[in-house]
Amino acid sequence: MLPAVLRVALPVPLPTLFDYLPPASGGGVRPGSRVLVPFGRGKAVGVVVATDVAPAVGAGRLKRALRLLDAEPLLDVELMQTLAWAADYWLGAPGEAYANALPLALREAKPLPPLGEETWSLTIIGRSALDAGSRRGGSRTLLAELATGPLGAAELDACLPGWRAAARRLLAAGLVERGERTAGSALATRAAPPLSVEQQDAVAAVAGSLGHYQPFLLDGVTGSGKTEVYLALIERALAQGRQSLLLVPEIGLAPQTLRRLRERLGVPVEVIHSNLAEGERARAWLRARSGEAKVILGTRSAVFTPLPQAGLVIVDEEHDGAYKQQDGFRYHARDLAVVRARALGVPVLLGSGTPSLESLANVEAGRYRALHLRARPGAVHPPTVQIVDMRAQRLDHGLSPTLLHAVAETVTRGEQALVFKNRRGYAPVLYCHACGWHADCPRCERPLTLHAGRRALVCHHCDHHARIPAACPACGAAELKPQGQGTERLEEALAARFPDVPVLRIDRETTRRRDAFEHLLDGLRDEAKPAILVGTQMLAKGHDLPNLTLVAIAGVDEGLLSVDFRASERLAQQLVQVAGRAGRATKPGRVLLQTHHPDHPLLRQLLAQGYAAAAQSLLAERRQVMLPPYAHQVLLRAEAAQRTAVDTFLAAACAALPPGHGLQVAGPMPAPMPLRAGRQRGQLLLEAANRRELHAALRPWAAQLVHLPAARKVRWSLDVDPIDLY
Repeated sequence: MLPAVLRVALPVPLPTLFDYLPPASGGGVRPGSRVLVPFGRGKAVGVVVATDVAPAVGAGRLKRALRLLDAEPLLDVELMQTLAWAADYWLGAPGEAYANALPLALREAKPLPPLGEETWSLTIIGRSALDAGSRRGGSRTLLAELATGPLGAAELDACLPGWRAAARRLLAAGLVERGERTAGSALATRAAPPLSVEQQDAVAAVAGSLGHYQPFLLDGVTGSGKTEVYLALIERALAQGRQSLLLVPEIGLAPQTLRRLRERLGVPVEVIHSNLAEGERARAWLRARSGEAKVILGTRSAVFTPLPQAGLVIVDEEHDGAYKQQDGFRYHARDLAVVRARALGVPVLLGSGTPSLESLANVEAGRYRALHLRARPGAVHPPTVQIVDMRAQRLDHGLSPTLLHAVAETVTRGEQALVFKNRRGYAPVLYCHACGWHADCPRCERPLTLHAGRRALVCHHCDHHARIPAACPACGAAELKPQGQGTERLEEALAARFPDVPVLRIDRETTRRRDAFEHLLDGLRDEAKPAILVGTQMLAKGHDLPNLTLVAIAGVDEGLLSVDFRASERLAQQLVQVAGRAGRATKPGRVLLQTHHPDHPLLRQLLAQGYAAAAQSLLAERRQVMLPPYAHQVLLRAEAAQRTAVDTFLAAACAALPPGHGLQVAGPMPAPMPLRAGRQRGQLLLEAANRRELHAALRPWAAQLVHLPAARKVRWSLDVDPIDLY
């Protein structure tokens, strides 16, 4: 008789589970527990998926697990079942799926950290130092943040990244003290503003579903008060002793959301995202697992947080591509949130001012219930939108006279203007007028972007850096010219044009410091002063600047001319989201769209009828040509140093498809970007009208790929429901 064994998921990119004998110390091993096992020449921490199973036929002599790490399973039944489903649906390595559910600190064979939350507060001396203004910089910022009361480490991580250095200095000086608190600690709260009729209706609809599964799509124009709906619903869940999970797409949105949650709810808010110290992230995860944490705010990875007392799941900006993991285990957090809500038996609310076509199709099919916020509480009017025809105009660094005049009028009134350009750097091309040479990345064969501030040419695909040549390498001409505009060049041009007005650039270059983004925005929120912002898509989401009344979008043509079938949807969402930054308070807003294609149907429809009508037109186009969400795709990507290795693997993968698979196959073919970081890239795209048929054909095929001889010479991945084909 074969001995019963443990089936263990290990964090390796292999489509299999591993069998081990139970540890010699005895029983007590249950699914969801972590075990330390021998693996290869070393050791690994795995998650037990099943116990008392028969070993695979021909498995040979099994090794014994070294020891059990948990007295109680870390992952409960619901989370284990959801992870098994996710690994199957996204065709991922099961060990990577289970590893994603655990913070990094819990993937090690160490004791669990204590649950008590580290807190920091002012001492009497510290309050005096704050009043006297004797501290500067980060120390003063931390003292001011603690002036409202003790704050947890996770809260400080979210609102003041990099605060610990200042905390150590202040602790040594006796100005702050460290303590500990539990979830029962009460915090000061701020009264909720009155809700509009539309907000009340949305809250009533979702609150009526507390206690059972129901997906909702909250379709609210930018500035309509979606966050107030979230807060009111979380209050309802708290009143029932239930947990709420709120997902945001990017870390940059966490501080302002955390601030509003803290001010309103009166309970500690746990924060889970990749910028936290791993120990604190693990403690927040464990407090949620114990039920102690009632409100959890996080980015994509927080979708794996245990919720034993679940009451509500919310996904803010549900359309955002940041919810899709683009390497390793390629899950989509929005879709996984819906699956988890169904398993937990709770409502899930997806909120957006520009809903994804996938969510709109689910409303159309009756799977989601739509809720609408069509008005902006407190705003005089929605912003007026004007298309600026750039043809036959004399442009100043890509800026039209109309745009510059509007900026001048805005700052003269003491208001703020945003000039939006979704391209960082000084110029996208460095060009020789004498012979036509331009600076290309040797590893990607794409133009290098000129960064004048760093005095370098940088590849935005692989981060290759090169010096700016003194003369043309091809013909020796001395004069090389930058072509096109990035945010750095627009900042320079606007600063020269408006020397008496602060010009602030907000992009990846200026926000490298962990607290830089919020610091820049706080200065604009707190002071009603004129300013000009130059920024990328970092500014397109969720930021409230009450004195910002003009949004000028310097160029939209790249999105109009793309071959990607999702480009029109992304452009429409981006334009509406950026435009929504204008006139969010009591002052009316204005939006200018610069383009060489003023008669483009998408722009005209957005201007005349709004996003909802444009989205319906895009859905009709997708339905007609059977593209997602009316068809389903899986993309096999491969890359290697040699093109022949990529082509050989993709050909073998195509030949391995089961006979009579009934799928539409595009490729093998080079990737839209065939060379990146010195590696050749190719892909195979598989499509089917029916999701179930697609997975039925691909599950056995995906298991075969790892055994193909050609697979050893390439790096390959499967992407289910890809959001881009690059």
